[in-house]
Amino acid sequence: MVSGLPQMGLLAGVDEDEQAPRGNILKLWGNPQTMNLNTMIYTNIVQSPYFKANLVELKTYHEVIDEIYYKVEHLEPWERGSRRIGVQTGMCGGVRGVGAGGIVSTAYCLLYKLFTLKLTRKQLKGLLDHPDSPYIRALGFMYIRYCIPPEDFWWWYSPYWSDSEELDVKAGGGCIMTIGNMLEHWLTKLDWFSTLFPRIPVPVQKKLEEKMRLRKCQAFLEVDSAQEKESKRLSDRNRDGSHHKPGGHSHRHEKHRSDREKRRHHSRRSRSRSRERRHSKTPTERESSFERDLKRAREKQERDRRRSRKLKPS
Repeated sequence: MVSGLPQMGLLAGVDEDEQAPRGNILKLWGNPQTMNLNTMIYTNIVQSPYFKANLVELKTYHEVIDEIYYKVEHLEPWERGSRRIGVQTGMCGGVRGVGAGGIVSTAYCLLYKLFTLKLTRKQLKGLLDHPDSPYIRALGFMYIRYCIPPEDFWWWYSPYWSDSEELDVKAGGGCIMTIGNMLEHWLTKLDWFSTLFPRIPVPVQKKLEEKMRLRKCQAFLEVDSAQEKESKRLSDRNRDGSHHKPGGHSHRHEKHRSDREKRRHHSRRSRSRSRERRHSKTPTERESSFERDLKRAREKQERDRRRSRKLKPS
């Protein structure tokens, strides 16, 4: 647990007073027929030629996953340009939770098809972790949002809170979200394009918001802690390099190794100075290196003059 956060068990994903869902049978919540979809969307799905003629032929979980992989390209409830908006305004039009109608999307048809299969816990988990398409994963998360008990949302969603896989959720493109951002949106907003998600009970909503707040605090503290550790490491390295006290075999060994490295570096620099100029050294570093070489040359020249004067007969 990160220092400074209350020991509430929230950041581990499950409260102390909550139990992880058990067994392979999923407990469903709400309307057992409509999956808690609004009436307009549900009616369009069950009357859709795609649902009645195509999806009725899919009998297994894996067949539906394949269909999602090949057909789903967004997560809106309606296909682009198919809604009769009329005089409606706003995200959800004139009627709360009801779209203007049109061609219901492939994504929502397949979402409801998954509902008719009565997924097991293992199958739902397989959707969330599926490697082939973010839309397969997204329909699994949407399944949870629509028909799993709200008190289980955090248990299902929290492992994916920082998931950075991206997908475009808008029909026609132009609204890219990460999985993590999408889940946060679904837990904090009811609006989803031209529909509404089922309302989360107020006590559960308050708990979810508190957990999300603590999760963000944890993330900030972890970043600060990592930066502090890195700063301390660099500070220790600089201090050890510039204030190391002489004495003993260890110091002689370090000095010998340092001298050897300097000679090797000087030799390497002489052979590859032109290559170094083309790469990483800054103008300030190149100037500093030149000045050091010039200083050494002048010192050598001075030593040679002194030696020559000593050798001259008096």
